[in-house]
Amino acid sequence: MNDSMSIPHLIMSASTVVQLVMLLLTVGSILSWVVIFQRTFVMRRARRAHQIFEERFWSGVDLNELYRETPAEQETQGAEHVFRAGFREFNRLLPKTRSPQSILDGVQRSMRVAWSREEERLTLHLVFLATVASASPYIGLFGTVWGIMGSFQSLSMAQQATLATVAPWIAEALIATAMGLFAAIPAVIFYNRLSAESGRLLGKYEDFAEEFHSILHRNLQGRTETATA
Repeated sequence: MNDSMSIPHLIMSASTVVQLVMLLLTVGSILSWVVIFQRTFVMRRARRAHQIFEERFWSGVDLNELYRETPAEQETQGAEHVFRAGFREFNRLLPKTRSPQSILDGVQRSMRVAWSREEERLTLHLVFLATVASASPYIGLFGTVWGIMGSFQSLSMAQQATLATVAPWIAEALIATAMGLFAAIPAVIFYNRLSAESGRLLGKYEDFAEEFHSILHRNLQGRTETATA
């Protein structure tokens, strides 16, 4: 390949606008890969933590003992965070009211807040991936249009229209298009994958909250029946 038509040379000799487009796409691509690796690690750790906690929860351990064994709220995540928030509210309301429904409503509110915080933690930065995925092709297209405009301008000023006159402009336009796709395609793929994974985990947390709510409901019913007997 002629050195004047090599990709590095075309990038360095491209117009300022196209160079800015390429720089923006490169930065967006790098940041999206940082988000992809970081979110993938977070999802993997969340799956493992959920599996460990569920095995412990359904092993028949006493709930008070399990609550004492859980770390502080700032260090818990996933279903463990939901459990800690709900059981803390349960223990706080139990000596204050005789209404089982009031206790269960308070527990449900606390678990809903904890679930919302988990949703925020799992979906953090996914909006950035979606932005890169949707905006990069259009940013690359802008560079393409600018390069094509440059090629027409060079043709209008040339005494003889040849391929060599417009080839550099066309080449830099196509490079801008390729860089836009290079930034967008991984962002689209991993946004869909990470969104689906976070949705599955949040569904599991919600299922756990419902099951835990049922356990506390049965616990309160047993206490009420014992007290009336």
